[in-house]
Amino acid sequence: MTFTFRHPSKYIKHIEEKFDMKYKFKTKPYDHQLTALEKSWNKEEYAYFMEMGTGKSKVLVDNIAMLYDKGKINGALIIAPKGVYRNWYSQEIPNHLASHIEHKTVLWTATTSKAKDKEYQQLFKSDFDLHILVMNVEAFSTKKGLEFAHKFLNCHKTLMAVDESTTIKTPTAKRTKSILTLGQYAKYRRILTGSPVTKSPLDLYTQCGFLDEELLGFSSFYSFRNRYAVMVDRNFGGRRVQIPTGYKRLDELSLILKKFSYRCLKDECLDLPEKTYVEREVDLTDEQKETYATMKSAALAKLKGKMATAPHVLTQLMRLHQITCGHLKNDDDSITEIKNNRVNALLEVLEEVDGKAIIWANYVYDIKQIVSALSKKYGQESIVQYYGAIPAEQRQKNIEKFQDPDSDVKFFVGNPQTGGYGITLTAANNVIYYSNGYDLEKRLQSEDRAHRIGQKKAVTYVDLIAPKTVDEKIRKALRKKINIATEIMGEELRDWI
Repeated sequence: MTFTFRHPSKYIKHIEEKFDMKYKFKTKPYDHQLTALEKSWNKEEYAYFMEMGTGKSKVLVDNIAMLYDKGKINGALIIAPKGVYRNWYSQEIPNHLASHIEHKTVLWTATTSKAKDKEYQQLFKSDFDLHILVMNVEAFSTKKGLEFAHKFLNCHKTLMAVDESTTIKTPTAKRTKSILTLGQYAKYRRILTGSPVTKSPLDLYTQCGFLDEELLGFSSFYSFRNRYAVMVDRNFGGRRVQIPTGYKRLDELSLILKKFSYRCLKDECLDLPEKTYVEREVDLTDEQKETYATMKSAALAKLKGKMATAPHVLTQLMRLHQITCGHLKNDDDSITEIKNNRVNALLEVLEEVDGKAIIWANYVYDIKQIVSALSKKYGQESIVQYYGAIPAEQRQKNIEKFQDPDSDVKFFVGNPQTGGYGITLTAANNVIYYSNGYDLEKRLQSEDRAHRIGQKKAVTYVDLIAPKTVDEKIRKALRKKINIATEIMGEELRDWI
């Protein structure tokens, strides 16, 4: 990863002049991140509409630190979806929060214990200068989560931020109402998302309402809708309802947004690294946890007292991996479906990215599940497939459709075993690994389908990961350039189960 920077002494002077402070960045910002901070850091409300891969999380962490250094806040409440919020606790805050700040960061969980209660209590003690609470957005649909967040906000001068703010786009949703109410108790408010508009410009109303209900200049959602949407009457079951058929005055809306937001796309960030890697956690369902535990115990029992051979253990590893993806292939080649959150996690990621996306999956079952979900949400014409069952002639046509900027195709769904070699997919700069294989070469080759001559943008790679499972171990091994299938042998294999 490379940075384009000025001479160190000049850089420090530049920072001091921009922010009227001697702030010490833990990790050096890119130019576009500095711009975002310059525009926003001391504003009471602000929106970071920054595309995935441009580093909006770092911007927020630095913003929190700057306000703390100036004595403006002593608390931060960060709200994010389930698949994201642990990343704030384990990666974003430890990696980017300025080293001189004494702080306590606590991750909210629905389950309680004596140890967890003790940890919660530390949020309200003066042992630490800065108190940070990270909560999943789903907690705001519960009484327990609401009460704790309210207590935290009442005890601190707080910056409250909603990551992936489209999770509060629905005005009638319980969690939306709760978060908007609690936002009034925060001294500073931030929203973060790469795509603030997922379905229509009306998505903006409650996101901006969290920042300040006066920002858009409308007292109600309906007056906002009437200003920017073309509404028509329709009859459904004898009931007359109004639905939007188009939108108007969007230039006006765009000008209003610019007053309190910063928009950043990857192709505008000339100093970004060529490749950016992002992990998105996917929690196992209760059914997955039970099946996984049973399969793990059985696998370890088979290996006990025996020499572990690579093929044998890799088979067990594959079965555990399949469970994390939401299915299990039986000895008779039939498939047992397992309730899972993976498809929904994929759809959430796709809402955050602009333009076309490549989706790689290791199993044919996964591909079929993905195609079914995308067809329902985006239509069949938005997808092309590329795996063994697709005839060679059709595969080539599918590549051409995907590469065509004028086609309706948004998603390329395939597996690296078939599509990871020799093809060009530079129409996309977002690559999502729904599930990984064990073969390092196939992973690297599949990455290069988008990152090759003809690609004019930085490429973001997103891995869906089930934490504390073989799924996570596989991803870590691939990042370390380890070919699992050939380089882990003997007793080491037992550690993977």
